[in-house]
Amino acid sequence: MSETATFPGESIHGVDPRDHVATALRPLVAGETVDLHGQHILVRGDIPKGHKIAVRAAAKGEDVLKYGWPIGRASADIAVGDHVHVHNVETRLEGVEGYAYAPAAIDNTEVVGERSFLGYRRKNGRVGTRNEIWVLCTVGCVANTARRIAEKANARFAGRVDGVFAFPHPFGCSQLGDDLSHTRQLIAGLAAHPNAGGVLILGLGCENNQLKALLESAPDLDAERLRSFTTQFVEDEYEQGLEAIEALVAIAEKDRREPAPISELVVGLKCGGSDGFSGVTANPLVGRIADKVAAAGGTPVLTEIPEVFGAENVLLQRAASREVFDEAARVIDDFKRYFIDNHQPIYENPSPGNIAGGITTLEEKSLGAVQKGGRAPLVEVLRYGERVGPHGLTLLEAPGNDAVSSTALTAAGATVILFTTGRGTPLGFPAPTLKIASNSALAARKPSWIDFDAGVVLDGQTMDQAADSLLDLVVATASGQETKAERNGEREIAIWKSGVTL
Repeated sequence: MSETATFPGESIHGVDPRDHVATALRPLVAGETVDLHGQHILVRGDIPKGHKIAVRAAAKGEDVLKYGWPIGRASADIAVGDHVHVHNVETRLEGVEGYAYAPAAIDNTEVVGERSFLGYRRKNGRVGTRNEIWVLCTVGCVANTARRIAEKANARFAGRVDGVFAFPHPFGCSQLGDDLSHTRQLIAGLAAHPNAGGVLILGLGCENNQLKALLESAPDLDAERLRSFTTQFVEDEYEQGLEAIEALVAIAEKDRREPAPISELVVGLKCGGSDGFSGVTANPLVGRIADKVAAAGGTPVLTEIPEVFGAENVLLQRAASREVFDEAARVIDDFKRYFIDNHQPIYENPSPGNIAGGITTLEEKSLGAVQKGGRAPLVEVLRYGERVGPHGLTLLEAPGNDAVSSTALTAAGATVILFTTGRGTPLGFPAPTLKIASNSALAARKPSWIDFDAGVVLDGQTMDQAADSLLDLVVATASGQETKAERNGEREIAIWKSGVTL
């Protein structure tokens, strides 16, 4: 997938010479003429900023290309200069497809140099970017108890660690099968996270997600930094909780940041509220960071499997082995069957906000979204709830929902999350989450939400310059600098529920 580094003075931007469409970098007015690489194009109708203009004609039924790949087929004849959107393009996606193993040459030439951050090295060798106390719960019945214990502890132990945070959820009771396993795995993954210098887990006593079984399913826990109890069996759960946290704080407050190479970073890659610029600015910019981290020996993690539909081959052709290819294809096909088994079309996306921002089909959204994974080889595939192993680009099974997928990234081991957005969201997650705006208007409108403006590449900065600035921000964040979401107290989790509730 080709990529252009700078856009100064342009009215429209095309990615690949084979494309039928280009992106409007400003509102286009019917009757004006715009230029693309020497081609003069008469605008045949008003086109909003971020939407697509036809730069090549397409007959009804013909594939329409963007990023050099089909984003759908023309549902009506399209002339040069037309507005290209939901009125004249439809998805090509239908169901489960067959994939052929055809590895492509991989060109990841990113060079990082001797970059390091200041992190907390844990007993299991992983390096955290925060030194917090996390309060988790097995079941929603004690979710508010966990929240209140964390609030009291923050007041009592302020300044001794990076904070005490509760991550409540509504599940853990009346769950069966995969739903129960998902809840247990996610809580176990969070309990072993290197950003937690200590963990308190609350149980109720009668829930399906029994505390004992959860602890037994998480062999990587550091027993010295773990406290747990069943609230039905103690007289005062608040005092018991505060005593447990006091003991954890006494241990964690002795921890100190130390230099660690960025090969120790696990970077979650996420997009939410995409627009027509996401695949032009923010996502390829994050792809540069993913490549830099992977080239240095670190671990970028890509997820949102439904937002791979239509762009599978871009990712599959970078599989490092036949085994990785097969597992990635299985994850993608399993997710498609999940939609089909629930009698839902696999293309029920993009969202209304995506469409308003200029994205027409799921293929277009996916082709923009997979750019967050850069160009590095895909070396590992994880199922939901599993944790990262080898260093390198990893694909994690999770849905596209912002909170569910970002929680899955954290539980998999992400110590920083790069979250691109064209529409904006205040949400934050357990791992520090950097919001990266695809356009400068959003960054100017919501400065309390946005950490980095990728729209600068539309105004004269090269992609390389912007990537260097973003990497500096990632390193500063990993070393302790607060994100906007952290400053705003936005810290949530969400767990994937796909089955029956008793």
